[in-house]
Amino acid sequence: MRNSPPRFRTRRLLPFLGLTLLLGISACLPQTATPPPAAPTVAPTLEPTVPTATASPEPPPTQTISPYRSDFPDPAGYTWSPVASGFDRPVDIQNAGDGSGRLFVVEKPGRIRILSNWLTLPDPFLDIRSRVGAIGLEQGLLGLAFHPDFEQNGYFYVNYTDLFGNTVIARFQVSADDPNRADQGSELILQRVDQPYPNHNGGGLAFGPDGYLYIGLGDGGAADDPAGNARNSETLLGKMLRLDVDSGAPYAIPASNPFAGGGGLPEIWAIGLRNPWRFSFDSLTGDLYIADVGQNEWEEVNVVQTAPQGLLDFGWDAFEGLHAYEEPLPEGPTVLPVAEYSHAEGCSVTGGYVYRGAELPEWQGVYFFGDYCNGGVFGLIHTDAASWEWQRLFETGVPISTFGVDEAGELYLADFGSGLILRLMRR
Repeated sequence: MRNSPPRFRTRRLLPFLGLTLLLGISACLPQTATPPPAAPTVAPTLEPTVPTATASPEPPPTQTISPYRSDFPDPAGYTWSPVASGFDRPVDIQNAGDGSGRLFVVEKPGRIRILSNWLTLPDPFLDIRSRVGAIGLEQGLLGLAFHPDFEQNGYFYVNYTDLFGNTVIARFQVSADDPNRADQGSELILQRVDQPYPNHNGGGLAFGPDGYLYIGLGDGGAADDPAGNARNSETLLGKMLRLDVDSGAPYAIPASNPFAGGGGLPEIWAIGLRNPWRFSFDSLTGDLYIADVGQNEWEEVNVVQTAPQGLLDFGWDAFEGLHAYEEPLPEGPTVLPVAEYSHAEGCSVTGGYVYRGAELPEWQGVYFFGDYCNGGVFGLIHTDAASWEWQRLFETGVPISTFGVDEAGELYLADFGSGLILRLMRR
């Protein structure tokens, strides 16, 4: 698979007054009323490429890495090379952080498979296809997060839609006698959220630097948020949730959650999201990047740079990206994206990660995200305390459903159509 020549497009966005803590650009599997173009039915003929075991440069000491950078490397010297194939509609790639070097690939129909030493193990790590409803494009087993102490407690968390189409957040535990198999009977359900429509389910999970579990949920679906869920504090839809899974049964509410003392559902951490399709924390700075899929015209990425005080409102559906969308407008401050792109350049953003690996140190600090519809890969950088720039870097030509990083911080993406896993590498 050869990348077509990259089209360079650089954008600079300044933060709005009073919103200097946050930035954005949206992402997710298409969440519009009209389904995206069908994924390719013929898989590429490329054979997976096993990365060579060449010596990698040591990363600079953490304290010397600046959160800012002035430009992007020339993407012509890099490529997305296939390293594994044969996955069935992959939608998430995670590592366990346990020193094993394994990658865990989430398949939408309901399985998690292990990639170990560049070989896919024959037996799945988890198989809950009998519990997963994958009727529509945006339903299925959608997200995975490993507990920060997974090596000791064996806990991991999944986000899936059940046989009735409703969202389930559940904890499982690894088998006591096989580290490559989960205990199928260990499921503990933390949350079950009714979904009025089959789209806009969100699906992402991640543990933050604070040790809490963050959960991204879409606004419930259809189009234009017909029930006004996204900014309604009495529903979990259209929100970012935050749970303390190490306290309580099955969880406790962090005391700093905005509604921990009342006035709304206590699990809510932020409101005003349409369909967050992939969010991640920068492993160096702790900044939170949220890609939120747009409605008719604009895709966006948002960034939370410091622990906020009070409720965050990302603005949907009063705003689509930086643009007013529907009345009424928010009464309080709104977190507007630091980056957006129009549907002339794609139709459904897929969020990624800030590169913090050692093999490609020239990419340090670049946040990667992509578009599901046309396979474009973008980069976003923080140029100074007040500015961000983004640029279109690569043309993969595949429906990008997710990005992932391994334990060393190297970057991957998944081709939803063919089931390939690709890695960012030097040519």
